[in-house]
Amino acid sequence: MDTPYGNAPLPVWERPEPQSRAAPVSLSRAKIAATAIRIADAHGLEGLSVRKIAKELGVGPMRLYDYVLNRSELLDLMVDAVYAQIAEAGQHSEWRATVLAIVHRTRDAALDHEWFADLLGGRPHLGPHALAVGESTAAALSQAPGVRNIDDLQRALGALNAFIVGALRREITERRTARSTGTDVSAWQAALGPYVARMLETGRYPTVARLVIDGAHLNAEQTFHHNLITILDGITSHPCT
Repeated sequence: MDTPYGNAPLPVWERPEPQSRAAPVSLSRAKIAATAIRIADAHGLEGLSVRKIAKELGVGPMRLYDYVLNRSELLDLMVDAVYAQIAEAGQHSEWRATVLAIVHRTRDAALDHEWFADLLGGRPHLGPHALAVGESTAAALSQAPGVRNIDDLQRALGALNAFIVGALRREITERRTARSTGTDVSAWQAALGPYVARMLETGRYPTVARLVIDGAHLNAEQTFHHNLITILDGITSHPCT
């Protein structure tokens, strides 16, 4: 098949679905992706395999390769299915409201599908739903007062995406650590609190002491929102230079 990519196959989103065959179980890429997502939600990406997906669907593993050529294509389908959920944030009349809705929807999706955070910031996400979310975000940010031209827009998107990736990966990592060790935040604070107090009483860490004693102690959702507002305020108040 001649394609715009030479001998390379068309991306999975542009290839037509395989013709249905006389088989007890009907398949589609959407059905395969949904099954893969359920497995990854339960067992993480390390617990995901074509064999497990095939068993869950009640088909032979080789049949899945009619729909996806490799694991990378499978992950692409899974990621784009999550972006479909994020895209439901929709457009709002004001640019900041649109960005807030998209970013908070992204956090919600990452908390529902922790493996999604592992795939943020890696290979580009170019599925149709990912592109739709990217378009909505870029279009909204382009209306921010501090964004005057395409260079400003690129910098604003870079700052926002860096925040999203870093914040979500940190939050997911903390959740996983708490689960694996069986230690919640309050128990951890109770265990290390006396040590921290003794260290701060030495007077060698005055700024850290101010942060611990006088700083606001927000939960994860509040911290995420507060830091997101800080990023957007920076984009609004100052041209990106």
